[in-house]
Amino acid sequence: MASSKVTSSQTTRPPRPNLAFRQLRGRRSPAEFAAAVRRAAREIGERVSCDARYIGRVEAGEIRCPNYAYERVFLHMFPGRALTDLGFAPRSSVRGRRAHAAEDAPLVHPTSRAYAPGETPGAYEPYDTQDHEKHDTYETYENEESDVLRRAFMTGGGATVAAASLGPIGLAFDAAAAGRPVRRPGTSDAYALEEAVRRIRLLDDRHGADGLYRRASEPLRAAYALLDAGATRQTTADRLHSGAGELAISVGWLAHDSGRFDDARSHYAEALATARMTGDDALEAHAFCNTAFLARDAGRPREAVRAAQAAQRVARPLGSARLMSLLALREAGGWAGLADRTGCEQALARAQALYDRGTSDADPEWMSFYGEAELEGLEAQCWSTLGDWPRAARHARRAAQLQDAHFSRNIALYTAELADDLARGGRPDEAAAAGMRVLDLLDQVQSSRIQTMLAGTARVLLPHRRASGVSAFLERHASLPRTA
Repeated sequence: MASSKVTSSQTTRPPRPNLAFRQLRGRRSPAEFAAAVRRAAREIGERVSCDARYIGRVEAGEIRCPNYAYERVFLHMFPGRALTDLGFAPRSSVRGRRAHAAEDAPLVHPTSRAYAPGETPGAYEPYDTQDHEKHDTYETYENEESDVLRRAFMTGGGATVAAASLGPIGLAFDAAAAGRPVRRPGTSDAYALEEAVRRIRLLDDRHGADGLYRRASEPLRAAYALLDAGATRQTTADRLHSGAGELAISVGWLAHDSGRFDDARSHYAEALATARMTGDDALEAHAFCNTAFLARDAGRPREAVRAAQAAQRVARPLGSARLMSLLALREAGGWAGLADRTGCEQALARAQALYDRGTSDADPEWMSFYGEAELEGLEAQCWSTLGDWPRAARHARRAAQLQDAHFSRNIALYTAELADDLARGGRPDEAAAAGMRVLDLLDQVQSSRIQTMLAGTARVLLPHRRASGVSAFLERHASLPRTA
């Protein structure tokens, strides 16, 4: 979870060494190979803090999957190879989980079904070994994402069907049991809660929020029922509170992205209250971050500035430059909404400078979405709000080009932003072409935010029907099923 206080139990099974990566190093020492990684990063404009210790951790199997910056560097160094060819686990199997030494500790749901955990980018302290509890027989759940997506698309396509795969996360809410005494939660429940957060984020990355929100609300209710029941061990209680807060933020984001702003505000406030009750600064910063984003989208720019500044005050001691960069962008969005160009430019400059410091072990796991593409996309939104359409279009185009293919929803978002900026900037033919690319993605992505943006673009393009491609775009857009 986002809190640095979160712990989990160790396992007696050690990480599997990454022999493929060791072979690629050849006769070079770990320090020499780390220097080669840093040189390769500079060649493609990345900044990574690679040293001999990092290489050692990769080869020891402690890092099952590198973060996106390292991934781009490694694939640049070894063209034609995938992450799995380098000995890493597929990213989809580790999305949203923090790295820890207990790589193969089973994830046990209250139903006794276990899931093999993964590692997220970066290094974190191993979970507290004193928080051991007995579990039932474990069943290994392999190739998790493939199975999730297979179930999601068995009866159709897109995010609505993908929501069905939220069912077996081990936190299904039983309304009939609401009045019965709840057993004291343990480590298996904390694992299930963390798994719920991971799966929601994975599905949102791929498919957007619409169709996921209502299903995601069920595990959230179950999570707070676990908190009410009270854990016996403090370490378990800390994990449950952190997990419930992160789950509230994830569900809040689904509400936010699907246009349910009041619901989103309530979920973010719930996460903020949970963070403050437990003194979890990382969770508090995350809640304020999302609150600032919501306030901007809801037309409350001054609140967006205040929330972003509050997030920065809380986050500063956490030591993550990337987190501070994102929070500066949230502030910039608020200043743009206030039509304060100077304030916006200053916040954007601060965000870029902080981003350029690179990644660190202090970066929260939920920030795996935040790379150069997101930075460009958020800056595009600022310039669009300020009415500088050409500048907004340049950043939106770059965002779409840079985005990792895993984040289908973000690719659609950035391209929709590009289409709107081009349309408002007097380039209707290019806007229509970009809009067509968004329409191509809507079979797998459902986001009210994106559909609203596209509808606005269509209205701007109506007077330009005779421009190349505009009529075809408008006809195809008009044929879209209307969302409720």
